[in-house]
Parts: sequence; C-alpha cells; structure tokens
Amino acid sequence: MFYQLLKTDEKSKARLGLVNTVHGKIEAPFFMPVGTNAVVKCLQREDLTAMGAQLMLSNTYHLYLRPGLETMEKFGGLHGFMGWDRPILTDSGGYQVFSLAKLRKITDEGVIFQSHLDGSRHLFTPEKVMNIEKVLGSDMIMPLDECAPYPCDRKQAEESVARTTLWARRTKEYYAQNLDPQKQVLFGIIQGATFEDLRRRSAEEIMEIGFEGYAIGGVSVGEPVKDMFEAVEWVAPLLPEEAPRYLMGIGLPDQIVKAVGEGIDMFDTCVPSRYGRHGTFFTHTGRYNIRNAEFEQDDRPLDEECDCYVSRNYSRSYLRHLVRSGEITGLRLLTYHNLNFYIQLMKKIRMAIKEGKYAQFRDEFLQRYQSELTPSGVE
Repeated sequence: MFYQLLKTDEKSKARLGLVNTVHGKIEAPFFMPVGTNAVVKCLQREDLTAMGAQLMLSNTYHLYLRPGLETMEKFGGLHGFMGWDRPILTDSGGYQVFSLAKLRKITDEGVIFQSHLDGSRHLFTPEKVMNIEKVLGSDMIMPLDECAPYPCDRKQAEESVARTTLWARRTKEYYAQNLDPQKQVLFGIIQGATFEDLRRRSAEEIMEIGFEGYAIGGVSVGEPVKDMFEAVEWVAPLLPEEAPRYLMGIGLPDQIVKAVGEGIDMFDTCVPSRYGRHGTFFTHTGRYNIRNAEFEQDDRPLDEECDCYVSRNYSRSYLRHLVRSGEITGLRLLTYHNLNFYIQLMKKIRMAIKEGKYAQFRDEFLQRYQSELTPSGVE
C-alpha cells in the first residue's frame, strides 16, 4: 500500500498518514526540500539527513538538460548520482518549460522548447517525460501537465484542463506499459486556474483516469493567497481519502499550517533556501531580514525556540556581520536554519494531529506568527 491514512483530526481536516516507497517510509504531512539540480543550494546531503529531512525533490527539466540522461544511466539513476538513499520526488519539468524556456510551442503532442542554457531545441511529450523519470529512478513521479498562467481568461483555463487530461491519459498508458509501479509511483495533477467548475471538472477527469496520489497544480503562480486557498477548498474534499494530497510549490510557514488543516499532506517550495540566500530567516513569530540594523548587536540565536546547530552556536549579530560582509558561510547557515525550521514545523504538525490537537495548534501558531496570508504579506 503506497499511502496509509492513520488518523484524521476531529476539529479540522488535518490527516496523519504514512507514505511507503522502496527507499523508505515517509511520515505525512511532510515538506520536501527542493534540490532542483540534485542539490539543495548551499547545503550538503549530510545536512539534510542531520536535520531529519525524509526525502527531497528534484527537477526533471533541469536534470535532463544537465548533466543529461547518459550520465544518469551511468550512475543507475538519481539516487546513485547524488549518493542519496532516501526517497526522491521529481516533478515533470512542465512548469520550467513554460516559465524558463526562451521559446516554446505547446500542442496536443507536447511542448517544443529551447533550452535556457544553450538555446538547443527539445520536445517534451508525456511519454518522453515518463521515460526521463524512469531513467532518474525517482520514487514519486509527476506527469507532464499544462499550468495556466495568472491571470488567465476562461478559454486559457479550459484549454489547460483539457490538455492536462489528455496528457494524463497518455502518461498513464505509457507508465503502465514501461515503468514498474512497485518502484515508481505516479501522481495526477489537477488544474483549472481560479475557476471553481474547471477545478472540479479537472479533479473528476484526473480521478477517473486513476492515480496513486493527487496534486493540486497551477497555484503559487502569482494569484492572491485567498484564490490559492479557494482552489484547495474546492478540490481537496473531492479527492480519495486513500491517496496523498500534494499542494505543489507551497509555501510559507503559515500557508502550510493552514493547508494542513484543509487536508493537504505534501508540500514543497524553494522558499527556505532561496530566502536564506537573500538574508531572510524564519522564526516562530515570523520572518526577518538579518541585514536589519536591529540585529547589529543582538546576541540572541535566530530563533530561541530552535535547537538546530545554527541557533545553538551563532548569534544574530555574528550572522548579520557574515551576510553584510558577503561571506558565503552566512548564507549557508541561514539556509540550514530555515530548512530545519520547516522540517521541525512538520514534526510538530504531525504530533499535534496524533494528539488530536491540530485545530488548537493551528490557531495558536497563526496567532503568534506574523501572518503572510494577508495582502500585506506575500501578495
């Protein structure tokens, strides 16, 4: 059994579960550190294991372009190439094709695009993406889908839904004939932009095809946060209880806490590492920029409730000095702290669900945290 639902919180929709892969079990809800190029920027794999990361996410588009499939085949896949023995999820690369490619042409066959690295031309079809992910050997794999931009009109959203369903059927057929479902588990992706009826239609069509897990795609693409959560509220109740639910590309700590309460199990975002490299650190009361003058002589740790290596050993003042001096060590330490903060937050979330106190945990966290769910935050 790929996913086991262990408990649902009585006062919210939060779920406690277990995901089973050939590279280990994953306690859900969980957060996936993003290692786009087979590494989380500024960190080593030993850092991820030390902080308790259960798995990581890598990107099909980037790894296909560099180092390429020939290298991946030589190492027996991504696990061997990275020296990583825990589970890996790879996304399809579709979002990167749409957002990074210099030129692209989308048809029902697939996407023709030019590499952002050297301008070379490539074709991604649903079948080719499955073959790439087969070579990568990742435990959980995502199909090629079409992510509608924000804003978009209804016609664009309808085309995105129709093409995503078409590609999902082709993906499932190729997967059934060419990949091993015991080793690699295929998810379906739901689109529909900000239109409730299209979201519901997409969910019904993707569920009819049938997948082991379901992802809500086309979020965190510039839409207001309230629109993102509307999509969650429309779709999550429709999804089968026996499958994990993945909210793609989300998010900030308060967004994760809120989404767990809506029944979401899986999260990924480059926010903790990207923000860390730009001098921002997360705490239980919100996020702050270490460059701010208020931290010049601050002898406190980044977060007094955090027991990570960075908070135990370095002051805000010293870290501010490193970052302002352009020392890469400062950015590395902030990145480590931020990812550890996310991973420990997920542990606390799971414990609250286990104890039947998730609604209380959610409300107390959101009350303390300087909310980024409002327009004054991330919007």
